Amino acid sequence: MPGPASGIYLGMPSGTRNQRHLRRGPVDGGERAIAPDLARGCMLLLIVVSNSMFFLWAGDPQAHFEPAEGLADRIARFLMALVLDLRAFPLFAFLFGYGMTQLYRRQLAAGTSTSAAWGVLRRRSLWLLVFGFLHAALLLASDVLFAYGVISLLLGWLFLHRADRALRLAAAIAGALVAAMFAFGALLFYGAGTGRAEQPLTFAAPDAAAEPNYLLSALVRLESWPAISAMTILGITAPAAMLLGMWAARRRILEEPHRNLALLRRTAVLGSTIGLVGAAPAALATLGALSVGSQEGELGVFAMQWSSGLAAGLGYIALFGLLAHQVAGRPGVVVTAVSAVGRRSLSTYLAHSVLLAPVLAAWGLGLGQYLGEASMAGYAVLVWLSTVFAGYALHRAARPGPAEAALRGLIYR
Repeated sequence: MPGPASGIYLGMPSGTRNQRHLRRGPVDGGERAIAPDLARGCMLLLIVVSNSMFFLWAGDPQAHFEPAEGLADRIARFLMALVLDLRAFPLFAFLFGYGMTQLYRRQLAAGTSTSAAWGVLRRRSLWLLVFGFLHAALLLASDVLFAYGVISLLLGWLFLHRADRALRLAAAIAGALVAAMFAFGALLFYGAGTGRAEQPLTFAAPDAAAEPNYLLSALVRLESWPAISAMTILGITAPAAMLLGMWAARRRILEEPHRNLALLRRTAVLGSTIGLVGAAPAALATLGALSVGSQEGELGVFAMQWSSGLAAGLGYIALFGLLAHQVAGRPGVVVTAVSAVGRRSLSTYLAHSVLLAPVLAAWGLGLGQYLGEASMAGYAVLVWLSTVFAGYALHRAARPGPAEAALRGLIYR
């Protein structure tokens, strides 16, 4: 039987393409490799810290490239700009594409037809549109589930059944566009001169967290959510990361890190380096050590930070793969707990918002008014740790997350 590297579909056994029904259900715990789940668990820590900053509603939304007040907040703002901002979500997109391809391959290997296997993924993506809309309306305008549902519908339809060559070509084109965005940003920034702009450019969405009326806050979230989703879909980095995740899943790079150590090491070094270089102007600006100049300069800094997020996300994925290789066969309680969270990534992602919004937003307890970057990051870490404990408890009980259980019921009928 041809393997995935042969470029002939995805290794589907002969004589099964006419089967109309699914030949298996969702994946069980014994089929899962530790590396993808460990990566998802670590990714969720980055995401919750990133999302928590949307609840700093008493601050200046135009101060993204300005020094923070207080040493701890200055350090936190610098580190987030350098290693976190716009890095977690390309990582999320990569793992999304990876998981989507894993699901498709398992169905084909069980004898399911390509149309029925694609039907599972199509239903999954369509239901994620619903989950994403509700998440944005109820809690968090920066939801990515809707955008990733749209991207996965398009990329799955175009590439899941195609040979590796088409997937590599699409990923190369997307990567070239990301590189062009980086070059454009660098030209804008270095050509902008010095001095502050009279009206600094801001990329902040309308501040729903500052609205004390919950219903009005929902309207504010739904006002900004379409633009945020469109930026994610059209911003190149998420589709590029998802394509690369699909390619990596065909080669089982995270399931078999021991066979891909050289690739993982190169990606970890190169991706992390590019990520740091691309984020350095934004990070230095938060310390006041670098002036971004005019509005064009700020746009250039943002473009460099946005586009280099893809390389940084790939570097993080490679580091997680290397970590999984080191702990293979003896993961221990900590790695098992973090991986358990990764297995329940949808539930955990939504639980973060449940633990953030009602506590921090003005329509809830309003504690976001009194926090700075450092204390907010600390609270986000506590939120993540609480989900790690919950995920480990569900793992011990051999139970899925509630959102995963609901989604499986919807897509597998």
